[in-house]
Amino acid sequence: MGKIRLITLKKAEKFTRLLGGFPETMGIKSGHVILKPGENVGEHVTEAKEEVIIILKGKAVILCGNDDEPIIAVERSVVYVPPETAHDVKNIGGDVLEYVYVVSPVNA
Repeated sequence: MGKIRLITLKKAEKFTRLLGGFPETMGIKSGHVILKPGENVGEHVTEAKEEVIIILKGKAVILCGNDDEPIIAVERSVVYVPPETAHDVKNIGGDVLEYVYVVSPVNA
């Protein structure tokens, strides 16, 4: 079983792993992402995992690989991405985009 931890967000890195899954957690993984204007993380699928994207600073568009409309998210927004959904996060603002993502396995 994991233990309670405190993690400090650092502004220097483009990507910082916060929680890495088992044995550190029961399956949750998370990270802190900083993107410059125009940068994106690249399309990816979280497979059988749910994802929550928490926008801390800036303006993002979440592009979905299916027929869903793009989602515009700004500071203090939370975006839910269901399992098996191809998506990309892109900074569409004039300043830095900073967000935290949390990915959790889906229990069948």
